[in-house]
Formats: sequence, C-alpha cells, structure tokens
Amino acid sequence: MEEIDIVIIGAGVIGLSCASMLANNKRNIIVIERHPSFGYEGSSRNSEVIHSGIYYKNGSLKARLCIEGKNLIYQFCERYNIPYNRIGKLIVACNDDEAKELERLLKNGQRNGVEDLRLLSKEEIKRMEPNIQAISALYSPSTGIVDTHQLMKCLEFLAKEKGAIFAYNCEVIGILKEENGYRIDVRDSDGSIFSFLANIVINSAGLSSGKIAKMLGFNYDLRYCKGEYFKVAGNKSKLIHHLIYPTPDNDGLGIHTVQDLQGGLKLGPNAFYVEDADYSVNESHRIEFYEKTKRFLPFIELDDLSCDMAGIRPKFADDFIIKEEIGFPKFINLIGIESPGLTACLSIGKYVKSLLKE
Repeated sequence: MEEIDIVIIGAGVIGLSCASMLANNKRNIIVIERHPSFGYEGSSRNSEVIHSGIYYKNGSLKARLCIEGKNLIYQFCERYNIPYNRIGKLIVACNDDEAKELERLLKNGQRNGVEDLRLLSKEEIKRMEPNIQAISALYSPSTGIVDTHQLMKCLEFLAKEKGAIFAYNCEVIGILKEENGYRIDVRDSDGSIFSFLANIVINSAGLSSGKIAKMLGFNYDLRYCKGEYFKVAGNKSKLIHHLIYPTPDNDGLGIHTVQDLQGGLKLGPNAFYVEDADYSVNESHRIEFYEKTKRFLPFIELDDLSCDMAGIRPKFADDFIIKEEIGFPKFINLIGIESPGLTACLSIGKYVKSLLKE
C-alpha cells in the first residue's frame, strides 16, 4: 500500500493554511477535497471580515488565535499582494442597556490584548458616520475585510510550490488506525476507491469534520448554523465608511453591514439551525433584516433588500477544538472552526504544526 507522510482532509482556508505551513518538498503531502476546488463551503460563504478579537472569552483558543491571526493575515496580505482593507468597525448601542454591554466588550477585548479599542460618544459617531443612529459605539480600527478567494488561491499556490498535491473531487469514506499509521479509503470522481497509509492525518473538513472524526470513533455532533445575506441596492454603500455592527445578542454578533472590496453592501448574517447544508435564501426573511437594522441604519428601506447568499457554520462548543486525540498519535481533529476561523487561519496552521512538533 502506498504510504503518505501527511494527509489533510478538507481544502477550505484552514486546510490550505495547514498545507502551506507543513509542506516543505521533503515529504509527500496530499490534500483531499470532495468538491471540485478549494473553499466551496464556509470559507467562501462568509462576511470576509478580519476580526480584532473583541468578543471571545479570555484565554480561549478563539481569543488567542484571533489576535495572533489578525496580525499574521495583514502581514501575509502585504507580502503576497492579497487585496484587503483595514476598514474599521463600529459596534453600536441604541439604548442604555446596550451601552453597558459595549463597556463589557471593551474590557473583554482589552483583556484579550486588543489595544486599539475606544468608546465613542454620540457626537463622535456623528462625525465619523453621520448616516447611522446610535447613542454610543465601540470603535475597532484594526478590523478589516479581505479577498478570501485570493487568500485561498495564494495558500494553495504556496503549498503546491512546496510539493503538496491536491486531490479534488475525492471524498474520504473510511479511516482505520493501523500499527504504522492510518489507512485512508477514498472515493474518486469516477466512483473508484483507492487506499493509502498516512503517518499524519489532519481533519480540517469543516461541515464534515464530525463525520470524519466519527470514522475513528470520536463523537463530535456538529450543529449546522445557517446565516443568510441580503444585498442592499443602489449607492447606499457610500453612506457608511466602516463596518457597522449591532450590540451582540444570544444569536451571535447580530445582522450587520458587510462591505466588499468592490464597494458593494450587504446585510447579514442572521442565524438559525438547519439539518442539511442548504444554501438557498428565504426571500421572506428580508423583513427580519429590515426590522433589525433599521434602528441603527435609518437609511435602509425594505425595497432596498434582495437575496444574496447563505453560509453554514459548524457549531459544536464555545471554543475551537484543535487537538491530537489521546490514543491516536498524529491524528489532529479541528472541530467547530467557525468565526473567527478566517481571521485565525494562519495562526491555526501554526498551532497545528506545533502540535505535531514540526
């Protein structure tokens, strides 16, 4: 049976980062992806935001890897000419209770190591963003947006340049622990099945990571959290200059503005759980989007909104699960890698490399 040094399952931004970090032309690495190319799922269906690290619990992997990853991704974009914009973000409060929550977020962000946060008064908001409505805001100047496709394309190129092989349209259908590694069974695009032995296995399969983990007996029951986006018509993107977020609620960060590098404006995402990976957008949900954003984006009208896209996040726990499983040496599970996974992609790649003592 053919032997492979490292197999990476999943070619989203996390799998691509791991491949680019671990490839070195001295060993054979294969990245297996069931879709025709990289980034078909969560990595290309998100807000493309580089987060600063405000929200996450102090000491968590999310907080640590987001802070490190933010700096790494800006450096990476500069080095490889990846389009990005350090646009900044305002988290806005529309009442006194929300204003108190901003104070809590400020303290949490500072504990996490975010050093550039500051609270804005109503007057300061009006000078920065005259077309929004808020009594106070938390300003994060280091929040940005990035071209995720170009980022992933560059990571794939770097991995290939260092010898990694990408097997697209191939699906892992079985994993068996053996004495000298892991037997990987793969179904090819024509339905044929082939197998090989891998010394190291990295499960970065995103929405399918729970299914892959279960092949070795690990029970990570992921929940699919769907988020829809609605496009804002016309030139209303010119009415704001930063990302505008509401104060977070129990459903997540809340429906916020999403600006792309071409100047377009969207609203999203909402958040609700689904059984299957369905990427349709329910047109009737635009009423919810209008009602939830009108209070801080008074220029939004219901007729401005049209269906854009949807993404699905793999929910498991409050924090990322990234670990070498006990009793299964050199098998690394990455479970529940949702936001801020994009921001943290490079730091996650470094972390996986450190787990393998590379």
